[in-house]
Amino acid sequence: MTRGTERRVVGAMRGGKRWLEVAVVLICAGCASSPGQQQAAVPTLGRPAGVFAHGEGFGQVRPSKIFNGGDPTGLVTHVTWKSWGGSRALGAGLSDYVGPGQSVATGTQQPVTVVAFNRGTCHGRYMYRAVEWYFPAHGGRFTPHRYENICTGAYVPAAP
Repeated sequence: MTRGTERRVVGAMRGGKRWLEVAVVLICAGCASSPGQQQAAVPTLGRPAGVFAHGEGFGQVRPSKIFNGGDPTGLVTHVTWKSWGGSRALGAGLSDYVGPGQSVATGTQQPVTVVAFNRGTCHGRYMYRAVEWYFPAHGGRFTPHRYENICTGAYVPAAP
């Protein structure tokens, strides 16, 4: 701040209402954008809806925990996101792996890859409208045709 600016601020401080106006201008000057600039919207991970209405992580940006409200295989913890905001968000976490022929009770915590995709709007909100996780160590891979539609709150394809 220059000496001239300091004198004006001190003078404004003596002026009561003028002081408030100057303070507001100085405070807001640091937060205003340049004309024509907009902050880019950041998508959330869907929204709590349908069968996922009582889950966790939906409606958040970069959630560290995702739970679809079902059994332990629908829970991913310790999620760290490698990317967020692009056409796909890529993360890693832990979930219960249940092998073929095993019961859910025998599941073990294993690393998963999480992919959020189908970015767009849903009910006026910008979000990833789909999420899937899989176990690469057990041959799993990203399948964009089988996922949780976290806009409508339903599984795709629908369960028979």
